[in-house]
Amino acid sequence: LLAITIDRYLSLYYALTYNSERTAAFTYTMLVLLWGLSLCLGLLPVTGVNCLAEEATCSVVRPLTKNNIAVLSVSFLLLFGLMLQLYVQICKIVMRHAHQIALQHHFLAASPHYVTTRKGVSTLAIILGTFAACWMPFTVYSLIADYTYPPLYTYATLVPATYNSVINPVIYAFRNQEIQKALWLVCCGCVPAGVAHRARTPSDV
Repeated sequence: LLAITIDRYLSLYYALTYNSERTAAFTYTMLVLLWGLSLCLGLLPVTGVNCLAEEATCSVVRPLTKNNIAVLSVSFLLLFGLMLQLYVQICKIVMRHAHQIALQHHFLAASPHYVTTRKGVSTLAIILGTFAACWMPFTVYSLIADYTYPPLYTYATLVPATYNSVINPVIYAFRNQEIQKALWLVCCGCVPAGVAHRARTPSDV
């Protein structure tokens, strides 16, 4: 999610040159690096970095140690703060562009560009808000709790975090026209005229 946020920010900040400079090889390389890093972090308990030998060092998520979960939780908070800052900058850039376009039409409030930009900003807010609502409870809980806490509390905070990966595609499906087209093609092999002929707008950011 952080990589997507950075990509969106750069595509807006360097709107004239970003798409031409970003090659397919660069994209594939970044995907491999990101998935490789995630895989390495996920395999840490298997390599011996776990609490199986000493139960007192266990966190609320076994076999992760309290130190491991603390590092992951603090990293999440830092990354969330960075994403929040980037989304604020994205909103400022998009609103500034829409304002400039609307002024050319002399109708700021009634301009379709202004309306679609507001929709785009709301989409970003929904995505980030959902991410925070799903992950923040578990992050805070894992910092203050230990292995002696009832497992029910762990499941109650961890399940929403797990379902965040299911919720995000739903949000994109309802808010992004390109994903709507792809879903229509997969499901019925056609694209409704109302979806196919709509122009790409700032709400697709």
